[in-house]
Amino acid sequence: MTDDPQTLVSADWLAAHLKDSDLRIFDATWFLPGMERDAKAEYAAGHIPGARFFDIDEIADLRSELPHMAPPVEKFMSRMRAMGVGDGHQVVVYDALGLFSAARVWWLFRLMGQKNIAVLDGGLPQWLAAGHPITKDKPTIRDRHMTVTPRNEMVKDVTQVARAAKLGDYTIIDARSADRFRGEADEPREGMRKGHIPGSVNVPFTTLLNTDGTMKDPDGIRAVFHTAEADMTKPVITTCGSGVTAAVLALALERIGKTDHALYDGSWSEWGMYADLPIQTG
Repeated sequence: MTDDPQTLVSADWLAAHLKDSDLRIFDATWFLPGMERDAKAEYAAGHIPGARFFDIDEIADLRSELPHMAPPVEKFMSRMRAMGVGDGHQVVVYDALGLFSAARVWWLFRLMGQKNIAVLDGGLPQWLAAGHPITKDKPTIRDRHMTVTPRNEMVKDVTQVARAAKLGDYTIIDARSADRFRGEADEPREGMRKGHIPGSVNVPFTTLLNTDGTMKDPDGIRAVFHTAEADMTKPVITTCGSGVTAAVLALALERIGKTDHALYDGSWSEWGMYADLPIQTG
């Protein structure tokens, strides 16, 4: 794996840079409701030294009825300042499942115009497998200002996605499992219709990962998108259940040099809720 401080770094890279004064680490663990696990409690029980906890559900737009929508710029800035993360810092984000929710925080930083952020490839499981330490100690926090320049082209709302689905000028890629995409499995959230956005293609985020939870190399990533018949000549919109694993697709696209991608923040939590929006099954 080629370490890239703007996309993906290995456990050994992080271990080598752990004492860098400009390094900031986030534990962005988040679990689906049905997993019945407590991310904050697991962070408290043990985390990578220096890591702060990034609460995806709180550092969000709480005015929205949809889960963990991207926060207003001012809220993002204030939360980062409170956690001592700002200009000039290299950020590394990980999660306890391997490569799941950490990519959402990577995408959020990119949305806010921050480039020096990477996901820990394989997350906490790879860190532990490599024999690196964890701690219960919380880091010392010092305020740091962050300059934010939002990149609004990296996020799409329901109106923009509906237009793209109708015109076919974007490739819409859904990160959910194949049975959810086809409408054969129930959605984890109540009240959701089953199926997918018309014209979208399915790339379950797990197909982009190796058996150890690390991301496939660029050739492997390209092969997955090719097999799914995802048209890479068009700009891409990624989607999923609630905007979390769609960011794994975004990270994978970035790894193969496909930079004209945006994330549908409402994802199926929004699309599947409104009866007037068309769906496909099968």
